[in-house]
Amino acid sequence: MSTAMMGSDVAKAMKEHLIQEVIELKEKGIEPCLMIIRVGNREDDLAYERGAKKRMELVGIKCQVLELPENIHQAEFEEAFQKVNEDPQVHGILLFRPFPGNLDEGPVKAMIHPFKDVDCMSDINVARIFSGDEKGFAPCTAEAVMEMLNYYGIDPKGKRVTIVGRSMVVGKPLSMLLLKKHATITICHTRTEDLAGTCRNAEILVAAAGKAKLITKEMVGDGAVVVDVGIHLDESGNLCGDVDFDAVKERASYISPVPKGVGSVTTSVLANHVVRAARYLTSSC
Repeated sequence: MSTAMMGSDVAKAMKEHLIQEVIELKEKGIEPCLMIIRVGNREDDLAYERGAKKRMELVGIKCQVLELPENIHQAEFEEAFQKVNEDPQVHGILLFRPFPGNLDEGPVKAMIHPFKDVDCMSDINVARIFSGDEKGFAPCTAEAVMEMLNYYGIDPKGKRVTIVGRSMVVGKPLSMLLLKKHATITICHTRTEDLAGTCRNAEILVAAAGKAKLITKEMVGDGAVVVDVGIHLDESGNLCGDVDFDAVKERASYISPVPKGVGSVTTSVLANHVVRAARYLTSSC
């Protein structure tokens, strides 16, 4: 029987360290602050916002929300964004995407201060992740996978790791983080020939393709570590991931559930990024 990798346990372990770091910053007169910028009222954005605000509160980080109307004009949007970007009291900016069709994210991606870009939106941070620059902020979900592996004592060094999914949110940046830990990486996607065979060969399998229950028991090698990044609603209206959890848990050594898995760690990673950003920004002033 496999061990369930619970995100709540990982977040709890990160919490104490974060609280101490925030205390140290406040003793120096620095109050770490995250600004969430949301355009419109999408339910998934609101759900993540609630979780982020709660996590920031738990560790002592100030969290503010700038809500903008869905029909905002591009020029007004850029002006509002730049005010936040230039505010010295704001250390991290989380901008919910995708935008409504009337907005172009290109200008704000170029505009955002790299140290305030706590979820890897700018090309500068993307380049830092791919070059191995320690000051780069990886996307929170990709880094949450690394936090889970670390907490459960799973060292990727020398391991065969297969990532199913090639997005810039998870697949590609996660491959760089794992490569930095000396893993041997294979990136797959839904068009990969013999996807099942490639997955079976993995010692660590990360499912991030965005397709519900894509990974079946037959696609997982005996004793593999399985990390599920997907989140969907199944035919019964229940949350599920990219992995058929009930079937795969019989074969895996470790497996992350959905919900209560990787998603539970992302806001802790976000908090960590805000703390790091506060250090970077205040030390360079």
